[in-house]
Amino acid sequence: MPSTFRIPKADLTGLYGAVVRRVSRKMYGEVPDVGYVLFHNKPVLRAVMGFETKAGKWKALDPTYRSLAEMAAASTIGCSWCLDFGYYLARNENLDLEKISQVQVWRTSDVFDETERKVIEYAEAMTTTPMTVTDEMVAALLAELGAEAMVELTQMIALENMRSRFNSAAGLQSQGYSDVCEIPLAPAPVGSEA
Repeated sequence: MPSTFRIPKADLTGLYGAVVRRVSRKMYGEVPDVGYVLFHNKPVLRAVMGFETKAGKWKALDPTYRSLAEMAAASTIGCSWCLDFGYYLARNENLDLEKISQVQVWRTSDVFDETERKVIEYAEAMTTTPMTVTDEMVAALLAELGAEAMVELTQMIALENMRSRFNSAAGLQSQGYSDVCEIPLAPAPVGSEA
């Protein structure tokens, strides 16, 4: 299903537009739909891309935990664009697609270990409104991951909430990035948001 662009698709004009097109095509093969939306406000585009670049350099958290948390938050919000793009990125990072593909059905899937289940549950609890995070949930993950990784996990879930809420509100939908993945993304259970 193509994006509806509730905020109109911007023309990527001028030198800055040429740079966005060139960099996007080099990295992703095409300009992500979110790039067309953010291009309307270049200071916002620069701020978002600057923070995303910095967040991409954080290394305290295992990449699989990060991807599971991001995918769980995107699924909870129901952002098909974020699920599509996140799954594509997981593939490009050589993460275990057997696991990442099952995030939307994690409760019934047998591919996750206990820590992975706690990470996904925490991401969902942070993403629901109102939040359902408990002291016990945080204490268990803190004991397993350590404070540095726990801070990174929490911030990555918050960042995915920002991405998914922005993209969903802007009308962005799956752009087909995950079509190249060898294992299809498991569909959300009937009656869920995603």
